[in-house]
Amino acid sequence: MNGDTRELIIIGGGPSGYTAALYAARANLQPLVIEGFAWGGQLMITSDVENYPGYPDGIMGPAMMQDFRRQAERFGAEFLTDDVTKVDFTEHPLRVWVGDNEYTSESVIVATGASARQLGLESERTLQGRGVSYCAVCDAAFFRDKQVVVVGGGDSAMEEAVFLTKFATKVSLVHRRNEFRASQIMLDRARNNEKIEFLTPYVVDEVLAENGQTAAVRLRDLDTDETREVPADGLFVAVGHDPNTKLFLEQLDHDEAGYLVTKPGSTETNREGVFAAGDVVDHTYRQAVTAAGSGAMAALDAERWLAAREGHAATALAAPREG
Repeated sequence: MNGDTRELIIIGGGPSGYTAALYAARANLQPLVIEGFAWGGQLMITSDVENYPGYPDGIMGPAMMQDFRRQAERFGAEFLTDDVTKVDFTEHPLRVWVGDNEYTSESVIVATGASARQLGLESERTLQGRGVSYCAVCDAAFFRDKQVVVVGGGDSAMEEAVFLTKFATKVSLVHRRNEFRASQIMLDRARNNEKIEFLTPYVVDEVLAENGQTAAVRLRDLDTDETREVPADGLFVAVGHDPNTKLFLEQLDHDEAGYLVTKPGSTETNREGVFAAGDVVDHTYRQAVTAAGSGAMAALDAERWLAAREGHAATALAAPREG
């Protein structure tokens, strides 16, 4: 092995990447974590996290990610706060570039996460964590006995709306068309819920604030161009997620939505020594705790793969030579 070639590089700095780094560092793999400029992932735009085990009083998303990072660093993980610009997984050692700087490694864990699609409004960005959310399971409990708006027309939007009715007094579901992409069963479930009001064909023009918190949503009717304000303590944007996998699509197997595909019962991809964890492979759960769990799995898989590889190399060196 080249002296400059590492045993493990982890690409990404959210719950999965940091947990993989913790496990790998404790296994003496001395991982390099290229965490990206947007380190911390979606937790960085989350205010209170109350559903992660071990934080009984809740914790701010950014503070939790700093805890994850610091714990991995304590055991020797090295961090590079920059974005990977190119990879080559076609041969060993595996090659990873950050700008003009090339890094080589025997194994790589891809943990670059996914990004919630946003509406693109300045007021939406400003009020993230102050009433604007992208995850009902994460934040619904903060809206007990309040009014909320959900934007979207697919199964995710219907699921979020129905879930929110367990807490909110009223849920207004806004969609730009009168027809929905959602499956009939999910649509029926939402329509049959007396707490859910359907508003179509509307788009969100502005999120309105009062004392720094979301207070209402201004909607625009796409048929008449008229606007109306809907009182809302929260706005849940449910228009989909995109996995951050663009760099890897030409080299790693993926589904039609761009999520990486791993071997059954493993985090291993179709490339030897390349593993994937967290929201790059998970479009079902998308929780910090499940991302962290798959990060641990990826580190364990990488450690075992490296040990087996070293075992083969040691056996080959010890074998008598012919001739």
